Amino acid sequence: MDHENYSDAYIRGILNTVKTIAMVGASEKESRPSYFAFKYLLERGYNMIPVNPVQAGHEMLGRKVYAKLADIPEPVDMVDIFRASQYAPAIVQEALALKPRPQVLWMQLGIRNDEAAKLAEDNGLKVVMNRCPKIEYGRLSSEIAWMGVNTRTLTAKKAQLFGRGIQRMALNRITTAGGTTEAATRAQKSGQDSG
Repeated sequence: MDHENYSDAYIRGILNTVKTIAMVGASEKESRPSYFAFKYLLERGYNMIPVNPVQAGHEMLGRKVYAKLADIPEPVDMVDIFRASQYAPAIVQEALALKPRPQVLWMQLGIRNDEAAKLAEDNGLKVVMNRCPKIEYGRLSSEIAWMGVNTRTLTAKKAQLFGRGIQRMALNRITTAGGTTEAATRAQKSGQDSG
């Protein structure tokens, strides 16, 4: 995997197929980037789980904060690391001990650890480094284009709206490029059956 350049299909495939995201290093402080990313993804329909040993037992946007990945009582599709690069290998070890294992290990902007990436990939996980899922979602869904940012994504297809109230764009959840979860496969099959 070329960790300098990820294809849009790879990133879109991940964001289209994961449903439950554990954010390690999530902060309940509203001024922190992890809070913004957590809130944004929660509002886009992801089941967000905050992980932070200092804030364990508290709630963040109505979600219980856990001390470590092993404490989460449900399966996790993706682990989003919002900690410094040197902590990534230990977080990968913790993620690999989960049953079932997550499908994706994502390291936030500014976080790159090739040792952790290799360990995750050697154990069958997809890896993204030095990217933010909030930014990637906004770019690929065209939401970020509303602010005048060039997303380098050209399409004549009208973007799908998600939710009510404030207009939000959604990724096409039946696209499975780069991802193969059971839910995405079922959605694609039902779309083919009805078409």
